[in-house]
Amino acid sequence: QVHLVESGGGLVQPGGSLRLSCAASGTIFSINVMGWYRQAPGKERELVVGITSGGSTNYADSVKGRFTISRDNAKNTVYLQMNSLKPEDTAVYYCNAVVNTAVGGPNLRYWGQGTQVTVSS
Repeated sequence: QVHLVESGGGLVQPGGSLRLSCAASGTIFSINVMGWYRQAPGKERELVVGITSGGSTNYADSVKGRFTISRDNAKNTVYLQMNSLKPEDTAVYYCNAVVNTAVGGPNLRYWGQGTQVTVSS
């Protein structure tokens, strides 16, 4: 079993910054992709950004230039630095990881419990 634990959400004013962290633990052989999704009230969950083990990234257009993802492979941890936050960034942010738990085993997707980010004055 693999567990993802997020931290760093909260309330921030427009234009402010927050940093989210997500640490993976459990039976992990390798983590192929880690990333962040978000879900606003009444909307579907959407990809914010993903990062491969090699460092390739894929950002949603709405966050390009404002959000930065980074990853510490040794710690199985991914970070999301969010700058210039807007009210429309308000959502529950979910950490996501595609994990291989054994040599030759399947890649399985795991989710964190979510952390609330609220951007409001």
